[in-house]
Amino acid sequence: MSNAPSVRLVQQEDYQFAIYYNEERDPIYCDEPPPLGRSQGATPSQFLLVGVANCLSDSLLFALRKFKQNPEPIETKASCEIGRNTENRLRILAIHVEIRIGVPGNTLENLERVLAQFQDFCTVSSSVSLGIPVNVTVIDSENTRLYPAS
Repeated sequence: MSNAPSVRLVQQEDYQFAIYYNEERDPIYCDEPPPLGRSQGATPSQFLLVGVANCLSDSLLFALRKFKQNPEPIETKASCEIGRNTENRLRILAIHVEIRIGVPGNTLENLERVLAQFQDFCTVSSSVSLGIPVNVTVIDSENTRLYPAS
Protein backbone atom coordinates (compact mmCIF):
# COMPACT_ATOMS: atom_id res chain seq x y z
CA MET A 1 0.00 0.00 0.00
CA SER A 2 1.97 2.98 -1.22
CA ASN A 3 -0.67 5.46 0.03
CA ALA A 4 -0.68 4.04 3.56
CA PRO A 5 0.25 6.58 6.23
CA SER A 6 3.77 6.33 7.57
CA VAL A 7 6.14 8.19 9.85
CA ARG A 8 9.90 8.17 10.39
CA LEU A 9 11.37 8.53 13.89
CA VAL A 10 14.94 9.65 14.48
CA GLN A 11 16.40 9.46 17.98
CA GLN A 12 17.61 12.86 19.18
CA GLU A 13 18.83 12.06 22.68
CA ASP A 14 17.78 9.49 25.26
CA TYR A 15 14.02 8.97 24.78
CA GLN A 16 13.37 11.99 22.57
CA PHE A 17 12.61 11.27 18.92
CA ALA A 18 12.01 13.59 15.98
CA ILE A 19 8.91 12.43 14.12
CA TYR A 20 8.80 13.10 10.41
CA TYR A 21 5.23 12.80 9.14
CA ASN A 22 6.03 14.74 5.96
CA GLU A 23 9.63 14.98 4.75
CA GLU A 24 8.99 18.51 3.48
CA ARG A 25 7.99 19.77 6.96
CA ASP A 26 9.80 20.25 10.25
CA PRO A 27 9.41 17.29 12.58
CA ILE A 28 7.33 17.14 15.72
CA TYR A 29 8.83 15.58 18.83
CA CYS A 30 8.04 12.73 21.16
CA ASP A 31 9.66 12.28 24.58
CA GLU A 32 9.05 10.59 27.88
CA PRO A 33 8.62 12.50 31.13
CA PRO A 34 11.35 12.30 33.81
CA PRO A 35 13.04 10.18 34.99
CA LEU A 36 13.38 8.56 31.53
CA GLY A 37 13.16 11.67 29.37
CA ARG A 38 12.91 15.43 29.70
CA SER A 39 9.34 16.10 28.49
CA GLN A 40 10.68 17.73 25.30
CA GLY A 41 7.73 16.50 23.28
CA ALA A 42 4.42 14.72 23.61
CA THR A 43 4.45 11.22 25.09
CA PRO A 44 3.45 8.16 23.06
CA SER A 45 0.21 7.99 25.09
CA GLN A 46 -0.56 11.59 24.17
CA PHE A 47 0.01 10.82 20.50
CA LEU A 48 -2.47 7.95 20.77
CA LEU A 49 -4.98 10.37 22.31
CA VAL A 50 -4.32 12.86 19.49
CA GLY A 51 -4.99 10.19 16.86
CA VAL A 52 -8.27 9.11 18.44
CA ALA A 53 -9.51 12.64 19.26
CA ASN A 54 -8.53 14.15 15.91
CA CYS A 55 -10.11 11.34 13.92
CA LEU A 56 -13.37 11.61 15.91
CA SER A 57 -13.42 15.40 15.46
CA ASP A 58 -12.79 15.05 11.73
CA SER A 59 -15.49 12.40 11.44
CA LEU A 60 -18.07 14.55 13.24
CA LEU A 61 -17.16 17.62 11.17
CA PHE A 62 -17.30 15.64 7.92
CA ALA A 63 -20.69 14.13 8.81
CA LEU A 64 -22.18 17.51 9.68
CA ARG A 65 -20.74 19.20 6.60
CA LYS A 66 -22.21 16.43 4.48
CA PHE A 67 -25.58 17.92 5.51
CA LYS A 68 -24.23 21.45 4.91
CA GLN A 69 -24.13 22.20 8.65
CA ASN A 70 -21.46 24.36 10.28
CA PRO A 71 -20.60 23.30 13.86
CA GLU A 72 -17.42 25.37 14.15
CA PRO A 73 -15.42 26.02 16.11
CA ILE A 74 -14.85 22.50 17.42
CA GLU A 75 -12.70 21.91 20.48
CA THR A 76 -11.85 18.40 21.60
CA LYS A 77 -10.24 17.17 24.80
CA ALA A 78 -9.04 13.62 25.33
CA SER A 79 -7.72 11.84 28.38
CA CYS A 80 -6.95 8.28 29.32
CA GLU A 81 -6.92 6.01 32.32
CA ILE A 82 -3.65 4.21 32.86
CA GLY A 83 -3.42 1.21 35.14
CA ARG A 84 -1.87 -2.21 35.47
CA ASN A 85 -3.03 -5.33 33.67
CA THR A 86 -3.02 -8.87 35.10
CA GLU A 87 0.73 -9.12 34.37
CA ASN A 88 1.27 -5.88 36.33
CA ARG A 89 2.24 -3.97 33.17
CA LEU A 90 1.10 -0.39 32.64
CA ARG A 91 -1.60 -0.14 30.01
CA ILE A 92 -4.13 2.38 28.74
CA LEU A 93 -7.38 1.03 30.16
CA ALA A 94 -9.83 3.56 28.67
CA ILE A 95 -9.91 6.70 26.57
CA HIS A 96 -12.34 9.56 27.17
CA VAL A 97 -13.04 12.10 24.43
CA GLU A 98 -15.15 15.24 24.82
CA ILE A 99 -16.03 17.09 21.61
CA ARG A 100 -17.48 20.58 21.98
CA ILE A 101 -19.18 22.14 19.00
CA GLY A 102 -19.36 25.91 18.67
CA VAL A 103 -23.10 26.28 18.08
CA PRO A 104 -26.30 25.21 19.84
CA GLY A 105 -27.20 21.65 18.88
CA ASN A 106 -30.81 22.59 18.12
CA THR A 107 -29.58 24.79 15.22
CA LEU A 108 -28.09 21.83 13.33
CA GLU A 109 -30.18 19.78 10.92
CA ASN A 110 -29.90 15.98 10.90
CA LEU A 111 -27.93 16.07 14.17
CA GLU A 112 -29.47 12.88 15.60
CA ARG A 113 -28.59 10.97 12.44
CA VAL A 114 -25.01 12.33 12.47
CA LEU A 115 -24.49 11.54 16.15
CA ALA A 116 -25.80 8.00 15.68
CA GLN A 117 -23.19 7.14 13.07
CA PHE A 118 -20.16 9.49 13.01
CA GLN A 119 -18.02 7.20 15.19
CA ASP A 120 -18.46 4.31 12.75
CA PHE A 121 -16.56 6.27 10.12
CA CYS A 122 -13.60 7.12 12.35
CA THR A 123 -10.79 4.80 11.25
CA VAL A 124 -8.55 5.39 14.26
CA SER A 125 -11.04 5.23 17.14
CA SER A 126 -12.88 2.29 15.58
CA SER A 127 -9.57 0.41 15.37
CA VAL A 128 -8.34 1.40 18.84
CA SER A 129 -11.70 0.57 20.45
CA LEU A 130 -11.21 -3.09 19.52
CA GLY A 131 -8.71 -3.21 22.40
CA ILE A 132 -9.33 -0.07 24.48
CA PRO A 133 -12.77 1.33 25.34
CA VAL A 134 -13.26 4.76 23.76
CA ASN A 135 -15.93 6.83 25.51
CA VAL A 136 -17.19 9.81 23.50
CA THR A 137 -19.25 12.79 24.65
CA VAL A 138 -20.49 15.60 22.39
CA ILE A 139 -21.49 18.93 23.98
CA ASP A 140 -22.85 22.04 22.29
CA SER A 141 -22.10 25.74 22.84
CA GLU A 142 -24.86 25.96 25.46
CA ASN A 143 -23.25 23.16 27.50
CA THR A 144 -25.99 20.69 26.53
CA ARG A 145 -24.84 17.10 26.24
CA LEU A 146 -25.89 15.91 22.79
CA TYR A 147 -24.22 12.50 22.84
CA PRO A 148 -24.69 10.11 24.41
CA ALA A 149 -28.31 11.03 24.89
CA SER A 150 -29.28 11.71 28.51
